Amino acid sequence: MKNNLLSSLLLAGGLLITSSCKDFLDYQPQGLLSEDNIKSASGAEALVTAAYAGIGNDDMIGPMTSMWVYGSVRSDDAYKGGGGVGDVADIDFYEHYNLTRPDQGWMHPFTWENFYKSISRSNTALRSLTSLPDAEFPLKKVRQAEMRFLRGHAHFMLKMLFKNIPYITENLSSDDILKESNVKYKNDELWNKIAEDFQFALDNLPARQQQIGRANKIAAAAYLAKLRLYQAYEQDDNHKVININKTRLQEVVTLTQQVISSGQYSLQPDFAENFIAETENGPESIFAVQYSINDGTAVGRLSYVTGLNYPHGAPQYGCCGFHAPSQNLANAFKTDANGLPQLDTFNDKNVDFTTDTVDPRVDHTIGIDGHPYKYDASKPFSNAWVRDPGVYGFFHTMKEQQLATSSSYHKEGPFIGTSKNIDILRYDDVLLMQAEAYIELGQQNMALPLINQIRRRAAASTGRLKKLDGTFPSKYNIKEYPAAGWTQDYARKALQWERRLEFATESPRFFDLVRWGIAEKTLNAYIEKEKVRRPFLATAKFTAGRDEYLPIPQREITFTKGLYKQNPGF
Repeated sequence: MKNNLLSSLLLAGGLLITSSCKDFLDYQPQGLLSEDNIKSASGAEALVTAAYAGIGNDDMIGPMTSMWVYGSVRSDDAYKGGGGVGDVADIDFYEHYNLTRPDQGWMHPFTWENFYKSISRSNTALRSLTSLPDAEFPLKKVRQAEMRFLRGHAHFMLKMLFKNIPYITENLSSDDILKESNVKYKNDELWNKIAEDFQFALDNLPARQQQIGRANKIAAAAYLAKLRLYQAYEQDDNHKVININKTRLQEVVTLTQQVISSGQYSLQPDFAENFIAETENGPESIFAVQYSINDGTAVGRLSYVTGLNYPHGAPQYGCCGFHAPSQNLANAFKTDANGLPQLDTFNDKNVDFTTDTVDPRVDHTIGIDGHPYKYDASKPFSNAWVRDPGVYGFFHTMKEQQLATSSSYHKEGPFIGTSKNIDILRYDDVLLMQAEAYIELGQQNMALPLINQIRRRAAASTGRLKKLDGTFPSKYNIKEYPAAGWTQDYARKALQWERRLEFATESPRFFDLVRWGIAEKTLNAYIEKEKVRRPFLATAKFTAGRDEYLPIPQREITFTKGLYKQNPGF
């Protein structure tokens, strides 16, 4: 982190607010807050900072920021990786779909818990802020809007993962919370409840904040647009998409246009700049979870959520080979003679990087033998770095990793953390959200320049990909989509393809497939072909009406004595 809001998170990660002690009996333990010190402007500000810390307080077995487990491995983008199927077996269960259980001990129960801890921090801050007179704290309304933005984010993520969740606000007492069912609201009603927080943030936040890391009005518009896009694909109780709501889509267009016309954000000139610490908080980052290193603490406020995903056999890394891109994903980057994706034939044969032409985003996404690793031509990726090629093949994930020479990198024992921010909202996502809304509204011609803007940037993002001899490791050929033949059906397919390539291994893929209502068709077709390449998938099967969402953790149902209801099929 830089000198901004989240230098304060060094304290707030543990909610440390110190006090001087006049004598032994006056001692107040660090890490505790009294009624007195939260009824002040400084106390409220500390709680706000703690809430910002809360959205990034995840770990390898309870993800909140990077959704690589839930959105990448559960899709056709990646395999679990690591040292065979039994290594962190819970992720293998998700990858097979039919092995996922409500009583799993790791991963999704901790994610549930971590997000509700985050919501609790936002609600605690909101209660403190409400108690303060406006004159005592001029920034009161802004801070309230920030807290509702953070609470909206946590509820949104929980709904995207679990669908049926309890909605918790600052007005509920501890006893009230125990009575709040996860099925109190119908699907559309719950979306609207979460939307209220983003709308409040949109109405009350400034367009710009002095401190990097704070939510602003434009971020609220972008997040509300994302919510309305998900809400537009209306689902029945068994997760089947039964209608696409045109009114919601028009809201998406309006909200994304507010972001675009603000002029505050733009695409990074080079796609690579989204994935290296040296260029974080750039013009493309609309809202990000902030991290820090060399900040006066022992190891910094680092993210370890992807700490298992570095090359296992490389001496400078050494752990642990998880998150291996699939053959299907690698094949999806192939292009035809016109520089366009091979939409229907991409998976007929495996890509050959010496002869096939490809989208350059492949070398930003996948570690490939002999290709520069993470933009370092002096240390090309090697098949010898792969931990278990017999199970998961030789490809390695790359976007979330930082070079061992980066100032953001820290190795703690076998595990790796970095201070690289994790983006929650980017400008490329906003462009593609608007394009998707236009296509589903039957205005696909409006979507064409938006999608082509993304492709132009991809074509220009080759400067960091050269080998030591100045040549490229792959044969790049990417062109814009022509206006001829740009029908709604073709545009829809192109948009879905573009989202996959732009955000490959970043996690949106699974949630996109569910939103579009094509998860079962896409993923079972993927398994049918991929299990021949990767026999460990032989028993995998996606079941519609069940596997679109994670099960409600059984321990939560038990704790509430059956108040929480399990998702269908579990």
